[in-house]
Amino acid sequence: MSNKITSLEPKVLWKHFYELTQIPRPSKKEGKAVNFVKEFGSRLGLETLVDDTGNVIIRKPASKGYENQPGVILQSHLDMVPQKNSDVEHDFERDPISAYIDGEWVKARSTTLGADNGIGVAAALAILESASIVHGPLEALFTIDEETGMTGALNLKKGMLKGKVLLNMDSEDEGELIIGCAGGMNTSGTLPVTMVPVPAGLAGYKLGLTGLRGGHSGIDINLGRGNANKLLFRFLYHAARAHGIRMVSVDGGSVRNAIPRESFAVVAVPSGSKASFLEAVGKYEDIFRKELVDVEPDLKFTVQQVPLPDRLMEPGVQDRLIKLVCGMPNGVIRMSTETPGIIETSSNLAIVRSGKDTVELLCLLRSSIDTAKEDLGYAIQSVMELAGAQVVHDGSYPGWKPDIKSPLLQTMKEVYRKRFGKEPEIKVIHAGLECGIIGDACSGLDMISFGPTIRHPHSPDEKVDIASVGKFWEFLLETLKNIQ
Repeated sequence: MSNKITSLEPKVLWKHFYELTQIPRPSKKEGKAVNFVKEFGSRLGLETLVDDTGNVIIRKPASKGYENQPGVILQSHLDMVPQKNSDVEHDFERDPISAYIDGEWVKARSTTLGADNGIGVAAALAILESASIVHGPLEALFTIDEETGMTGALNLKKGMLKGKVLLNMDSEDEGELIIGCAGGMNTSGTLPVTMVPVPAGLAGYKLGLTGLRGGHSGIDINLGRGNANKLLFRFLYHAARAHGIRMVSVDGGSVRNAIPRESFAVVAVPSGSKASFLEAVGKYEDIFRKELVDVEPDLKFTVQQVPLPDRLMEPGVQDRLIKLVCGMPNGVIRMSTETPGIIETSSNLAIVRSGKDTVELLCLLRSSIDTAKEDLGYAIQSVMELAGAQVVHDGSYPGWKPDIKSPLLQTMKEVYRKRFGKEPEIKVIHAGLECGIIGDACSGLDMISFGPTIRHPHSPDEKVDIASVGKFWEFLLETLKNIQ
């Protein structure tokens, strides 16, 4: 079963990856992983530091004959995105990940796998532990809370790191060298909700928009996948006008950096509209399936009768909420004119969730241009405030500007060409990486991001290609030998 992963090559890396799958480490709750890495470094007798934020730094002296190489920072993040299918019982703060081999891939059973960024962490641990791998002076930097706020990188103190070269091992396509990325920002809104007694003559129903692929809100935002929140509220707009439904609650999405795969709402339906309402659910399932046939083959739109609570949303609040979600900018906002084929600016309406007397909405905005990111934030703020919501922008982090003349880039291109007989692809990506932030804290760093092939990160379909992990490992070791 799962422990067969440790028989994969390179065993030294897969051993540590399997150990990580057994340690619960969702974002903001990765303390057990911090302790594991700290104890790992101390056990090896290496200089090990934990800063006030929870980042771990482990230093290892250079191999004999490599003392004069520039210092190298191996960087990865300890946290993982906690996503699961709604029909699965799994507590990400307590339960291990059930990983398994499926042909050419390693997957997890109905949850995220944590290959993002567990493979990078495992590679760093394997190098720290090895007595035979050659390298210059090393620092391994393990950051926390990358997935929900870049908290570790943002709080990294100036002067903590000594290295001159940074290898970020958090990219998801083997054979690609990433030299730049987008910046990001959270925009959240809190809409006050007045709840009123349920009128007579209504029946309760729970709507469920499920089965979507979701995925990474940066890398996958241009694939045309459905956003469960937007689709559900599209139906609610129709149902409120055509069938007089009243909203009780909504619960859509779970984390800011994943395209929402599931969204649920409890509604109250007038007795005279039950038949037409139920017919409309089936009609809209057909509409959604036809519109998204190529990207969402497993989409489901379900309805089931449920008991009604004592209260539901006041009609004016309901109307403002539905219009707010329907009008919210979402998806790709603008493609880059400077770099054709690259997304410049996007937004992901990640979460819409009602509480006792509020509805919370959370968007993750990304852009390679800081002013465009700010402008999108103003646009979303305007829509939210028109509906009566209070708005907060936070978690802003800078993009990473490409340096096509980077000496490290030239070295890694040459190493890859000699090792694998072809040129690596050089890319700027729309996902957020910690490189830009770390570069601000450590001026003058020469940085590249790379990694194995990971598909469907931030979703329960996440998987990592086994062969690509081997190539990534070979490339990493050769790079360490050749850094000048």
